[in-house]
Amino acid sequence: MKHLNKLLLVVVMVLAMSSHAQNSNNPWALSFGVNAVDTRASAGGGKNWLDSHVSQAFNVSENWNILPSVSYLSLARSVGNNFSVGIQGSINKIDKFVVFDGSNPNHNSAGYVVTNPGDLMYYAVDANVRYSFMSLIGSKTIDPSLRLGGGYTWLGDNSFGTVNPGAGLTFWFTENVGLALETTYKVSQALGADRSVPGDAYTPDAPSHFQHSVGITFQFGGKDTDGDGIYDKDDACPEVAGLKQFNGCPDTDGDGIIDGSDACPTEFGLAALNGCPDKDGDGIADKDDACPDTAGLAAFQGCPDTDGDGLADKDDKCPTVAGPKSNGGCPILDTDKDGVNDKEDDCPTVAGPASNRGCPEVTPETIKQLNAYGKTILFDSGKSSFKSQSYTVLQSIADILKEYPNSNFMIEGHTDSDGSNQLNQTLSENRAAAVKNYLIEKGISTDRLKSTGFGETKPLDTNKTAKGKANNRRVEVSLIKN
Repeated sequence: MKHLNKLLLVVVMVLAMSSHAQNSNNPWALSFGVNAVDTRASAGGGKNWLDSHVSQAFNVSENWNILPSVSYLSLARSVGNNFSVGIQGSINKIDKFVVFDGSNPNHNSAGYVVTNPGDLMYYAVDANVRYSFMSLIGSKTIDPSLRLGGGYTWLGDNSFGTVNPGAGLTFWFTENVGLALETTYKVSQALGADRSVPGDAYTPDAPSHFQHSVGITFQFGGKDTDGDGIYDKDDACPEVAGLKQFNGCPDTDGDGIIDGSDACPTEFGLAALNGCPDKDGDGIADKDDACPDTAGLAAFQGCPDTDGDGLADKDDKCPTVAGPKSNGGCPILDTDKDGVNDKEDDCPTVAGPASNRGCPEVTPETIKQLNAYGKTILFDSGKSSFKSQSYTVLQSIADILKEYPNSNFMIEGHTDSDGSNQLNQTLSENRAAAVKNYLIEKGISTDRLKSTGFGETKPLDTNKTAKGKANNRRVEVSLIKN
């Protein structure tokens, strides 16, 4: 058993090496199974060398020593170009030793006698170089091979070196699992004859012999980091699972362009656009198209220019009518023909001078008309609320002010002399503010109106008569000069 311990130690050391050598497609092969030792090859006899060594080679029941258990373990490493190197350890028990002795009454018809030398334990450690013909014959399942190597054998108390030519045939069930059949002729390298006990052919010492084996072999060690079935050495994208047709690289959007070369890897696209889509078919990738749903021009980042005025529709205020960029793509219009274009005309439908931004200027006649209306506004006595008949007048004032949209006006309130000065001042201010607020409600901009009150300080007529007092109670409108 001391030799078995040595054998197991060697095998464990070799197995430990395998974890550091995984750098190609399953470069390692581990095999185990049953071996048979046949000593017939060195028994002598026969008509010639071939007859004496090979005849009756498969006389299994009479000549082969078989240990009914797992009796060999081997490990091999591919080194490229169909070559591999390996090491094998085996164990057996020799209870059938073949000798050539025509004088022995127990010999067979060819003169051979099988004896039991005492159930000798057999141990061997062998190394070899193997050449596979699998790729040469173009097969993926049948793997014939030749090998040459050497080893060391322990037989009982004896030990000796051997030179080991051999052949094998493996049937691969899958890429990684196969049935291995092997035969090796182990040529003894002991000094003298290979049965080196002169005059005693029945005593095994260092016989040449055949060793046959059948077992299961496993290929392993190929690294596939991303688990896509393509080994890292052949995988152009070893860290990301991909497809075989793309050398292991992914094509997430399925457009036939690998993600690494696809400018839009998650969107199905066109090869002409580096894998990006073009929904509107204008030849500009959607990612670069400012108008991806509408066909356009490259000059406008894929946007159309319907009116051809050099401004993309999305930036053109008048996309169907040509106009200068300075006018937002719209034609320059002057609807009221006052010489001020509509874009700069605050009153585009009413003629007015450019000095007043195209709006009509307030004339003295207009102010006179406004004040004529203002004199007819009637308030409740001592209050700033309007009498009902005043609303028609107020609306007329609002209509006139709307004709002058960029003119500003002052609303002035006046009273007669009845009552105290302070009371009249407050009342005039409130009445002017009431008119202002009414006009704002009718659409006149707040920033165009101001109001003030003068109380009884600016009478138009005498306060000694009822008619004069009525003339003094009034609202006046004046133009605020810019």
